[in-house]
Amino acid sequence: MIGYSLGKVTPDVDQSLVPILLIINRYDCKFTFALSHSHLPGTQVKSILKKRSNYWQLLAYLRPQWRTIVYALMCAVIFAVTWPAMAFLSEKMSRFISEGRIAAIAETAGYVILIWGSQKLAQYGQETLIAKASLSIAMELRNRTFSHIQRLSLAYFETVQTGDLTYRLTEDVDRIGEVIQKLFSQFVPNAMKLVVTLITMLYFNWQLTLSTLIVAPLLAGLTAWFGEKMRKLSYRSQSRISDLSALLTEMLSGVRLVRAFAAEDYAIEQFRRGSERNRQARYATERLRAIQYPVQGFLDALGILALLLVGSWQISQGNLTGSEFIAFVVAVAMLFEPISTVTLNYNEFKQGEASVDRVFELLQINPSIVEQPDAKVLPSVTGRIEFENVSFAYRPDRPVLQDLSLRVYPGEMVALVGASGAGKTTLVNLIPRFYDPQAGEIWIDGTNIRDVSLKSLRHQIGIVPQETILFTGTIAQNIAFGQLDFDMNAVREAAKIANAHQFISQFPDGYETWVGERGVNLSGGQRQRLAIARAVLLNPRILILDEATSALDSESEALVQEALERIMQGRTVFIIAHRLATVRRVDRILVMEKGRVVESGTHTELLAEGGRYARFYAQQFS
Repeated sequence: MIGYSLGKVTPDVDQSLVPILLIINRYDCKFTFALSHSHLPGTQVKSILKKRSNYWQLLAYLRPQWRTIVYALMCAVIFAVTWPAMAFLSEKMSRFISEGRIAAIAETAGYVILIWGSQKLAQYGQETLIAKASLSIAMELRNRTFSHIQRLSLAYFETVQTGDLTYRLTEDVDRIGEVIQKLFSQFVPNAMKLVVTLITMLYFNWQLTLSTLIVAPLLAGLTAWFGEKMRKLSYRSQSRISDLSALLTEMLSGVRLVRAFAAEDYAIEQFRRGSERNRQARYATERLRAIQYPVQGFLDALGILALLLVGSWQISQGNLTGSEFIAFVVAVAMLFEPISTVTLNYNEFKQGEASVDRVFELLQINPSIVEQPDAKVLPSVTGRIEFENVSFAYRPDRPVLQDLSLRVYPGEMVALVGASGAGKTTLVNLIPRFYDPQAGEIWIDGTNIRDVSLKSLRHQIGIVPQETILFTGTIAQNIAFGQLDFDMNAVREAAKIANAHQFISQFPDGYETWVGERGVNLSGGQRQRLAIARAVLLNPRILILDEATSALDSESEALVQEALERIMQGRTVFIIAHRLATVRRVDRILVMEKGRVVESGTHTELLAEGGRYARFYAQQFS
């Protein structure tokens, strides 16, 4: 249809306009308004790197890769400057064909092959170099984010969803890497191609070029507006899929509980609702994208119409030949790919900005437990621990510990008993500085624990929790957890002390036996003995046993208790226990209530007093 209309302008250009029809057919009649997006590069850079954008913070990660990026940009320059050569060659080819000059046609074809080969070599270098740089940047960002998470306080992890953190470290970081790759491998080269092609078009015919710029400001403004809306919707969409990931993690890790409570339908319904919220968020994003393209397409059509009208008028006036118009149209056609890529990149950059925001939100969270700038290394301690007027609350209106003072001597075994919520676990969590008290101080061997490095403090403390956490890896790696290089003989000795060597030796692979996720292929007693072996290998002077035998059967409990009695010798030990039979032989029992120590003494002394401990004991053994 377009070719027919042009053909009616003047009879002598019918045959020369045939290539136009081929170009139109090649691009499915989408004769994109050539320079309607010519201002997009500046608009995109301004929008992407605006003051409030976290994209600026990526510069610190780009600097180590600057050489690789520069080499890639050199390849992009080679690719861009050879891009408009095809327009010049098409004008020559069209003229030589009409003149029947076979030798000239063959020579021009040789130039086409040479230029095309140079472009592809430059493109290969550009793609591989940028892939190398972007993957390195994503890896560094992921590693630094994970390192930052490891330094955050436990209070943070009590409120955050594990699935959300996982999504940020994987999908969001990958998206950032993709944005960086596309910025240098697609956006920058295509922006260069837009510039050099614009110069070429001005060289051919400045009137035609200006006619294609009529709606450029409007298109640039619309693109920026759509991009900002896309960023907001993408942030919401990624938050929804992050929530869904967190829900999936919880449901899969708690699958035994789901089965035990016959809660499969409940789990399915919760997942269905999360999926629906994710679908709605994704649909809003796709709906915006569906609106954007028709609007831009309509403005593109106006540009095409202006181009054809002005071109037809100039040909009719004799100011433009058919071969020159073909060359100009070829230049316009050559803008299809860069304009399409730049527009698509703009939307992807705005979607990627949501990922950048989410990752840097995480990096901007400050840990509540920090070392002093001049923190010193805590030397080997004897185990004397003092609490001086310590008060602590997770929430200001709910105190857990209130003005608590306590002194524990080296090698003393102290049991903490009391009702749930009395503050037992909180008290021992303050010793390794999992939390800091709002008031008061804690001393180890006369040194304030705030004045020493966290690593040197926690290396002096061993913890055997009620719920043993094992990691995917071998049994030996789990016992030596935290040590990249470890002595296998020391691991075996620790396992023997923990009554674990015998059951480990029964596995075909022994200490190289692979432990599944969370140690699900081991019994509770086996997992607990591995936790004890882990504490033994650390050889701490201070030991915290948090209900270490409460979830075990009587046979496993006897083995674990025997192992615990071995490692408690000569150490300062805190035992949290609800089962009072396990604390009768300790040096001192502290009865806690509402964050205070209300009774203190040996098992015999407290029974004789007939107070709270005596009542607890009577309730358990009546």
